[in-house]
Amino acid sequence: MIGVPLRLKTAVALVLLGLLTLLAGIGQRTIWAPSETFTAAAPVDAAEAPLTVIDQNLRTLHGGTVKIKIEGDGNFLLAAGRPDDVEAWVGQTAHNTITGVSGDEKSLLVEHADGEATAPNPAGSDLWVSTENASSELEYSWTAPADGDWTLLLASDGTKPAPATVSMTFPNDTSTPWAIPLIILGSLLILGGIALALLSARRRNGEGDGKGSGFAQRARARNEARSSRVTMAAAGVVAVAVVAGTGAAASATSPAPSPDPSSAASPAAQGQSGPPVLLDAQFRRILEQVSSAVDAGDAAKDAAKLADRVGGTELEVRTQNYKIRSQVGSYEPRMPVRSTKLLTTVVTSDREWPRSVMAVTQGDGNVVPQLLTLVQPSPRENYKLVETNPLQPGTTFPTINRDGTETLAAGDKTGLLYSGEEAMSGLADRLTTAESAYKDKLVEGESSPYIADTLSYQAEVVKAGENGNFSFTHKVAPENTVVFRTADGGALVLGRINFGFEGTPKAAGDKLTIGDDAAALAGGKETTTGMVLTFAESVAVYVPPAGSTDPMKLVAATRGLTGASFK
Repeated sequence: MIGVPLRLKTAVALVLLGLLTLLAGIGQRTIWAPSETFTAAAPVDAAEAPLTVIDQNLRTLHGGTVKIKIEGDGNFLLAAGRPDDVEAWVGQTAHNTITGVSGDEKSLLVEHADGEATAPNPAGSDLWVSTENASSELEYSWTAPADGDWTLLLASDGTKPAPATVSMTFPNDTSTPWAIPLIILGSLLILGGIALALLSARRRNGEGDGKGSGFAQRARARNEARSSRVTMAAAGVVAVAVVAGTGAAASATSPAPSPDPSSAASPAAQGQSGPPVLLDAQFRRILEQVSSAVDAGDAAKDAAKLADRVGGTELEVRTQNYKIRSQVGSYEPRMPVRSTKLLTTVVTSDREWPRSVMAVTQGDGNVVPQLLTLVQPSPRENYKLVETNPLQPGTTFPTINRDGTETLAAGDKTGLLYSGEEAMSGLADRLTTAESAYKDKLVEGESSPYIADTLSYQAEVVKAGENGNFSFTHKVAPENTVVFRTADGGALVLGRINFGFEGTPKAAGDKLTIGDDAAALAGGKETTTGMVLTFAESVAVYVPPAGSTDPMKLVAATRGLTGASFK
């Protein structure tokens, strides 16, 4: 049997060891606790490049918000965009990519890619959902503007090296896996020492009373055993309480991080082709710039002011409109383009170029809603307005998913009653011939006048042409056709039809007269040899899904004079 003095010494040793262990566990959560953040810097010997890409994975490397500090000479910008957009814009330009953090968490890992020595200035690109402009220094908190992955692009002006002094501060791993086990172990050692000391004290008191009878000795032994069990049970209860308290403290000081939006299932996993190519904020910014450019051009009747934001059919029609109005004051201007009163947007989720988007607006000067089609030809070009189509009276605009929809090739008939090509060809034939095969396959609303007015105008010109023979053609410009999938599985087809109007005198000496608007382009009003007028017709047709018995419907249409000449 172990003597009382030895038990007391052992008890003291256990208590001391327990205190040291307990303090070690508490110290790991207090004075020795890891820093809440750590900062890693780009190496000073990294190769120079005009562009620096900050990889998307760094934003979620440790959860929480990443803070970036950048120092450089002069002005520079930090732009946020989708990873594939940033990659496409960088293209073949030499660049550095910050890909990760070194093992000691002190340095940023930088990879260099050789390539072209310069790039265009990335400022003002429609690809960026947001930009931060700075001079000499920038402190930036990196948060996602929307669901999904986001990459950063750092540049000066595309010709100078991008700022090289970059540091990133990340949330640190503050977990202390040994803290709780040490606190538990220390508590148990302390309680065990206390229990052993109490047992020793009882044994000493018992020996002072003498041995007594055998019955008394047996009773005393049972009491000591019972006391030991009670003491150890109490120790266990206290230990559990300590552990529970420690766990509660841990929960209070270290909340579980909120789930990151980018960790959600990817669009591809959900059967979609990808996120929409523009967020609402981007679209509104682009639309405001387009509207401002058109306003400036319209006010000055100067097509040069349109060049940055208008192209295709709309640039051609407005250019001729300005020329006519400079000579014919009564000629009607083109419908204004407004960014206010945005009724809806249609944005493709297809990530390839060219990219097409559409807005439906009805601002000041728009008697009816107007469909605005914008196209981005390539990553380094901005969106340009290429078509404007006033909605036909009494027509309902089809529902299209605002979170991003599919664009189809003009010849793709998948899930459709007609392909985009067939819809445009059918409309061209319908506008040319009163008894077209598409007469009942493509219709207008009850109050929609475009098809009926066109056929009526052509018939009247032929009937009234005593001195001339007249013919009309409507031919599709296939390169302009854009097809958006609608929510019901159908499609909205937008495009251009070239409307030709030719006249020749019936007999020698007969004269043909054209209007003042055409004369402004032809250089005269009369001809004895013949004349040719050309118009651009901007149109939109709804195509029902496959299996439907409904006809196609003309949703929007307008025309503008683009040319006039004498034969």
